[in-house]
Amino acid sequence: MRDFAIKLTHRPGELARVASALARQRVNIRSVAGLAIDTYVTIRIIADDVEAARTALESSNIRYEEGEVVQVMLENRAGELAVVSNKLAEGGVNLRAIYLTGIAGDLVELAIVPDDAKKAKRLLGA
Repeated sequence: MRDFAIKLTHRPGELARVASALARQRVNIRSVAGLAIDTYVTIRIIADDVEAARTALESSNIRYEEGEVVQVMLENRAGELAVVSNKLAEGGVNLRAIYLTGIAGDLVELAIVPDDAKKAKRLLGA
């Protein structure tokens, strides 16, 4: 699984431009996050079809950075995120992004985008 980080100018229609490009290629968005700071917005997307998402963004001249996603299942209780983030920090792994991708019963599914996916997987036993 991969994530796409897209930096946009903070103005009306920018998200619509990205969403429309993905829709034209029939890309379903599994998870999305966004944050506006000053005049820029960073949108992060996990798509159901990585190749189609690349095609959609490239054909629409939308710049992006790609990262490997590591999926983590946690118990849905206080402190679980602290345990995971401490393991990564102690191992020297920095996070680029984190998504909540699902909740099922007493479990929470996270998708993390670390700076070193191989090391993160080893540290988390993923």
